[in-house]
Amino acid sequence: MPRTGATTAILAAVLFGLSTPLAKLLVHDLSPWMLAGLLYLGSGIGLGLLRLLTGSRKRGERGLRGAEWLWLMAAVAAGGVAGPVLLMFGLTATPASTASLLLNLEGVFTALLAWFVFREGVDRRLVAGMVAIVAGAVVLSWGGPVSLSGGWGPAAVAAACLMWAVDNNLTRKVSLADPADIATIKGLVAGSVNVGIALALGDALPAAPTAAAAMLVGLLGYGVSLVLFVVALRHIGAARTGAYFSTAPFVGGIASLAIFGEPVTLGLAAAAVLMGIGVWLHLTEDHDHEHDHDEMEHDHPHVHDEHHRHHHDGPQDGPVTEPHSHRHRHGRLRHRHAHFPDAHHAHRH
Repeated sequence: MPRTGATTAILAAVLFGLSTPLAKLLVHDLSPWMLAGLLYLGSGIGLGLLRLLTGSRKRGERGLRGAEWLWLMAAVAAGGVAGPVLLMFGLTATPASTASLLLNLEGVFTALLAWFVFREGVDRRLVAGMVAIVAGAVVLSWGGPVSLSGGWGPAAVAAACLMWAVDNNLTRKVSLADPADIATIKGLVAGSVNVGIALALGDALPAAPTAAAAMLVGLLGYGVSLVLFVVALRHIGAARTGAYFSTAPFVGGIASLAIFGEPVTLGLAAAAVLMGIGVWLHLTEDHDHEHDHDEMEHDHPHVHDEHHRHHHDGPQDGPVTEPHSHRHRHGRLRHRHAHFPDAHHAHRH
């Protein structure tokens, strides 16, 4: 499962990274607000249509339940509404070079919140990998002298990054639910808000071909990418997922070489080395120690392994196919093995 988390996080970064140069092709025909709205709507509507076409849930996934709706709404409010609004206001008073560097704070804030607020496990190797990946992103986004003059502009951009970091950590709280449901709801809400703001500012809806192109990019770069991101959150936690996802700008830079014929720069090469070191440090992490599992009861997709030894006693549990999802209880358990901060390993260190 840790390998599954790392793979899906990197695939999420690849899809999101590819969406940046593709969106750049459309930005001349659309305002930033309208483009952001259509990208989000493309993810929400596209995933919703795919769900209708494919019918029932696949591979034992379950819907959102109880308090998870509150966590998801809080995540959407932070990342889908407050984040974009703060970013757009911040960009009006922040030089482009400064804004590009400040946007790297999302990964840093995600990790800090995960480690110090949500108590995910951390060690020196993980921190070193995170530093290397962020350093690569900083090198890649370096655009000249950094200016923090004006105060509120850079502060608003940084606050937007904090909102996205809050979103990432709150989404981790609901990651046991169907990732497609989570991504669909996020896309529909964030897309509606951003399109509404664009229309309120005087923008008009674009021609159908332009809107369709933007929504298709959004389906892949925002929708499918977010589904993979949520799967990664489920298996390896917010800090590690955020670190892998921070490689997205590098993917976008590589794609720009082919799409726009941009030259290979020293910064791109240096970013590749730094990010490669960081990803390697994370992939080769061996978090192995004796730990306790307290009694708990929850509902999520699972197979019968060393953490799931329960019996299926009645029809309420559903057919015994794997993976499957039903409410089940875990007894106390103490053992030792390599693990990551998933739903069963939220212990402190």
